[in-house]
Amino acid sequence: MRFILVNGRTPCAQSSCVLCCRPIGASYLREIGTQLPYCDHNCYAEQCKRAASKAIEASPLRAKGARP
Repeated sequence: MRFILVNGRTPCAQSSCVLCCRPIGASYLREIGTQLPYCDHNCYAEQCKRAASKAIEASPLRAKGARP
């Protein structure tokens, strides 16, 4: 997990959280690799969990029936 915590600064263009679609306020997180904004740490953590689950499901070992 690599992110930047932004305090007291809103993005130039009006944007919203990529997970819950709430408007981004004066404090938010921005993922370093993708530059995607999240309204708070909870949304960012949830997105990380979802991405990890998808990666496990797509794993070649998983497709062969191996147990995680």
